[in-house]
Amino acid sequence: MASEELKSLLVRYQALVADYHALDRQIDGLLSVHGGHNDRLSPQDLERYRAWARRRDDLFSEIRALEQQLAMDDEG
Repeated sequence: MASEELKSLLVRYQALVADYHALDRQIDGLLSVHGGHNDRLSPQDLERYRAWARRRDDLFSEIRALEQQLAMDDEG
């Protein structure tokens, strides 16, 4: 892999990880307002929680895919 391509992947990886952690903090904040339990969320907050959780899962999947790509390139 070319150096510029690797750099681009690493920058993307760092951005995804930062987004993941920011979203995780938002989710934690929302849950903490309700005693740490999602079963105590209002319907609007529950909808927001679910959307954020789906996005966090998507980010996690993207992070793992990039890690695999970077690991394969490192071996190759």
